[in-house]
Amino acid sequence: MIPTPISASEPDSESDAASGLTDGPTDDFLTDPAQALRVMMEGNARFVSGNPEHPNQDAGRRTALAPAQRPFAVLFGCSDSRLAAEIIFDQGLGDLFVVRTAGHVTGAEALGSIEYGVSVLDCPLVVVLGHDSCGAVAAALDSLEQGRMPSGFVRDVVERVTPSVLSAKAAGIEDRDAIVDVHIRQTVDLLVERSQALAARVAEGKVAVVGLSYRLLDGRARLVSAHGPVG
Repeated sequence: MIPTPISASEPDSESDAASGLTDGPTDDFLTDPAQALRVMMEGNARFVSGNPEHPNQDAGRRTALAPAQRPFAVLFGCSDSRLAAEIIFDQGLGDLFVVRTAGHVTGAEALGSIEYGVSVLDCPLVVVLGHDSCGAVAAALDSLEQGRMPSGFVRDVVERVTPSVLSAKAAGIEDRDAIVDVHIRQTVDLLVERSQALAARVAEGKVAVVGLSYRLLDGRARLVSAHGPVG
């Protein structure tokens, strides 16, 4: 059972306050979508420059988070092993609520997890993270060009990516990495269209849903799509 968030409590003693050990998360909780995105992008800039701070990764943070979690963003990304969210955005324990599938394809489980992050954990930001040289997009392209679909449940992943590939081709886009950007945008749109809970919070200005494209070689994430107040 996933714990529900609780409000930060006061330290039980001066020694607890000094050591950072408390009954729950006490760091400033981000509620502004634009500020949450800035924190993400600043962390990525540190990662790219080779100067990460590795925040919130000590024993005190681990102890403080034990009663409850209070992340500031939902990260819905591709399962690719090179997209370790907390590393490439230089975050720590309890900062990100991470949901990952191959090709960041959406199903009931992924949507439910994202809604949990927004509706229960009150995350003000949802990030869809794709990347260049995406295997899921490449597989969808190959299946269209060769007329053959993969077997097993990989076929389901390819079928969910294929609409983005067809949309890109209809717009005259042939470059594979540019098609990845189209898939990221379509995933962002799909989340807002399919989730009433998410759409309502975006309309109220409480949540933003953004799409970021990650470059494997230099580690840089760039904004390609956004719904909601991100400045």
